[in-house]
Amino acid sequence: MIIVDSIRDFLNYRYYKYLVDHHPRKVIDKIWNKQMGYPICWDHPRDLNEKIEWLICYGDTSKWPDLADKYKVRDYITEKGYGHMLTKLYGVWTDARSIDFDKLPNKFILKCNHDCGSYCIVDKSCEYDKQKIIKKLNHSLKNKYGYKFCEPHYNKIKPLVIAEEFLEEKTDNLISTSLIDYKVWCFHGKPYYIWVCRNRDHHGTDVSLFDLDWIWHPEKSVFTSHYPNGGGNIPRPPQLEEMLKAAAVLSDGFPEVCVDFYIVNGKVYFGEMTFTRNAGRIEHFNKTFLKELGDLCII
Repeated sequence: MIIVDSIRDFLNYRYYKYLVDHHPRKVIDKIWNKQMGYPICWDHPRDLNEKIEWLICYGDTSKWPDLADKYKVRDYITEKGYGHMLTKLYGVWTDARSIDFDKLPNKFILKCNHDCGSYCIVDKSCEYDKQKIIKKLNHSLKNKYGYKFCEPHYNKIKPLVIAEEFLEEKTDNLISTSLIDYKVWCFHGKPYYIWVCRNRDHHGTDVSLFDLDWIWHPEKSVFTSHYPNGGGNIPRPPQLEEMLKAAAVLSDGFPEVCVDFYIVNGKVYFGEMTFTRNAGRIEHFNKTFLKELGDLCII
């Protein structure tokens, strides 16, 4: 993100890291003013973005590190009675060089638990570069992801590499080239909207916003080259109520959180929990909708 990079250069990276760890508001103020063009109203935050930033600086974030941790969150999901929604876990390592590829299944996914985008899909029926994968993962293990966009809770996660089941549809999915990601946006334990992502690739993902009655709301979005209009022709999933019920339980006690799910071969799988969508600088929803969501987030 160019804006964040320029702010880091301006502050000096070492000092920048100190501020993220101890005075995140100072960093957020600079990034926000440059990106949004106006100051945050810290005393009376208004829309969802401002309230996410307020929560980062002043909210109870004590549970965020464990629930944003792709490994530790599994315990939370199990404790809440949804262990059956977890993918199979094959192994956990502090160093990718310790991975015994021969003991893993024919197809699986390797990823770090503390960041975004560090995954590697391994299919033993095809050629794969083991050393390249190890190098990529170990590089990611050294990365303090919380410094990237000023999200301090990610820096409190102990970096690990995990191997999980690779989810794959057994039938042709004509409406998406990738697994469909159902992001259920919840406020104080109540789901309100489902943000659906499909046709995901390295350039972006098609997005569609639905309410709980599965009515499409393109008027609430701001579509971009990274988040193009995914349209409203996504069938209401038969498992919608199952996802909404799980999201309500998992999000209970939090002012706001996005709970992600996948549906693969008719089965619901938990994805992740995100407390700071776009680091609290969401630009893919319009101002009116961000204010609507902000009103649902009581701080």
